[in-house]
Amino acid sequence: MKIAAVRTHLLEHRLAVPFESASMRFDRRAHVLVEIECDNGLIGWGECLGPARANAAVVAAYRPWLIGADPLETEKIWARLYNALRDQGQRGLSITALSGIDIALWDIKGKHFEVPVSTLLGGRFREEVRAYATGSFKREGVDRVADNAQEAARYREQGFHATKIKIGFGVEQDLAVIRAVREAIGTDMRLMVDANHGYDVLEAVELGRRAAEYGIDWFEEPVVPEQLDAYRAVRAGQPIPVAGGETWHTRWGMREPVETRAVDIVQPDLCGVGGFTEARRVADLAALHGVRVVPHVWGTAVHIAAALQFMAAMIPNPVRVNPIEPILEFDRTENPFRQAVVRTPIEHVRGVVKIPDGPGLGIDIDRDALAEFRMGDD
Repeated sequence: MKIAAVRTHLLEHRLAVPFESASMRFDRRAHVLVEIECDNGLIGWGECLGPARANAAVVAAYRPWLIGADPLETEKIWARLYNALRDQGQRGLSITALSGIDIALWDIKGKHFEVPVSTLLGGRFREEVRAYATGSFKREGVDRVADNAQEAARYREQGFHATKIKIGFGVEQDLAVIRAVREAIGTDMRLMVDANHGYDVLEAVELGRRAAEYGIDWFEEPVVPEQLDAYRAVRAGQPIPVAGGETWHTRWGMREPVETRAVDIVQPDLCGVGGFTEARRVADLAALHGVRVVPHVWGTAVHIAAALQFMAAMIPNPVRVNPIEPILEFDRTENPFRQAVVRTPIEHVRGVVKIPDGPGLGIDIDRDALAEFRMGDD
């Protein structure tokens, strides 16, 4: 069995109401899927985190090293592709593109051996996971405080045990949102905040100290990801556990923040950290240093399926009678092709998501949806 073709599928949807994080404005949802086809007809699917067109271009650059390769040799292929572009970057687009490729190869491997990827990773510790609702962006032309509170209340009604809201727009405004959301969801629902690296250290420390009374589970990306000393200062200066890592790629990008405990919770993204091949190493590194792992997820059902397969095989840390279970980040913002790209949507029931048990990622792609949401030229 050899790789015969490598394709990308650029998908897009223009939003009715644009929204913002502290670091980015979204007027559309755009994602790229990777399709790898073998000479025996077997096909694997992956997804890349980040700019769709740019990722597609880098996947195309990797294609010459993929055609004719044995798709089951995932470690060998990963090393070859990483080395091919290591002089141009050991993180960023070279790794997010590699991530999508690696996920597709593991999907092929699972289909070849007729088992889920989680079985290949060592076995399934769980068949379902609780999900937390990610949303509560700053929507254009909408009162942010009331909008976020109403949105979070809906998640509670839908059965989610936790929700994460976006901050980083200014300490006073953010505190007003946090206060309103906590009042809307009550005291028994978990609440996390994500600044999308919108603060400097002083702002982050002030926010953390003042927001702690509202029972915040974690403070995500308080400062820019390249300033690890700033992360450590925020962690030392306020009481809320600090999380981060969606933009720290590969084991090398994760090493210093984990070893120096710049964060309490590390958040590798399967579609950005280097795929399954590298995410395993990051999880082992975190376990070695007693840092929790909560994968970051932002994409289509392909991305969700990859995260679920990884989470199924995550070893409890520590191993005990009632272990700490991983939780799934479940994006609730507008994206009509998120689930449309698969024939059987991956949805929650009262905040719980079942992990697919079919071969590979456990999903079937709907090619009609790929055609319907194909990105246009602009």
